[in-house]
Amino acid sequence: MTALPAPVLKSALTANLICSASMLLWAAGLPAAQVLIPHVPPLLLAAARIGLSALFLLPIWWLMDGHRAVLRANWIYGCLIGGTGFALGAFLMTKGQSLTGPVTVAVISASMPVIGIALEVLLDRRRMTLGLLLGLALSLLGGLLVVNGAPGEAGIGLGIGALFCFGSVLAFTLGSRWAVTFFPELSAIGRTTVTLTGAAICINIAALASLALGGARPDWTSLGWPDFGALIFYSVSGMAISQLLWIYAVGRLGIGLSSLHINLTPFYVMLIVFALGGAWSWTQALSAGIVGLGVLIAQGLIPLPFLNRRQT
Repeated sequence: MTALPAPVLKSALTANLICSASMLLWAAGLPAAQVLIPHVPPLLLAAARIGLSALFLLPIWWLMDGHRAVLRANWIYGCLIGGTGFALGAFLMTKGQSLTGPVTVAVISASMPVIGIALEVLLDRRRMTLGLLLGLALSLLGGLLVVNGAPGEAGIGLGIGALFCFGSVLAFTLGSRWAVTFFPELSAIGRTTVTLTGAAICINIAALASLALGGARPDWTSLGWPDFGALIFYSVSGMAISQLLWIYAVGRLGIGLSSLHINLTPFYVMLIVFALGGAWSWTQALSAGIVGLGVLIAQGLIPLPFLNRRQT
């Protein structure tokens, strides 16, 4: 494993920083979701979140890439990918979090690198190198340790809630890959917006059908301006901007390497809780460092001579 050329190294580091920012914004949305979950049914909350995200991104895409890019996009693929990947994934994540908690969501999400790299091995014939295996192992180890070191955390919830969370991770991983591979002609904001808008269409149809059939409704008496502020943050920052940065990173790094970053999410949750007056955990900080080391080793950004000798 040799050192990368300077331009390649700079591009890879930039993509990793963008991916880290995406994960930080996504993690910040989890506490906001906890404010809303007791008062809004999971399907309706996911529909509102994705709908607001699409409404935020659509005019920006129109201004940046022009009306031709918007009108010529393959909206059928956008609905299919958005519906099966992001709409289903968002609903399962919200449902899983309502049955467990934000830490369980972060723990189950640790399986995403395994799913992402497995997809690339099967579909793209990615070669499994010692560096990639070591980086994946460090990422998984750090992801588990960072949760185990959470101050005051009683443990994760298992059962049907965890199963919902895993289904969400699988759907989101596939949707992220498809958003890049099915729209090679679109920019990052185009790929993000067309699939999120497709997701919004699908899940809002499902939400309206649920309401028409007498499904659960929000507890309006318990909702106030702080709750609507949490919804805006959960939608715009925790999904729209986070998803845009994520799709950009996936386009540069691939789904396998990008998904290694997901294991930093519990550390970001701890940082947010700490900023709001919670406790600091050096165990989590060290564990996050292990994840970061794994991310860099997997991409060859930290050359390891002994791996190079083994591979040659």
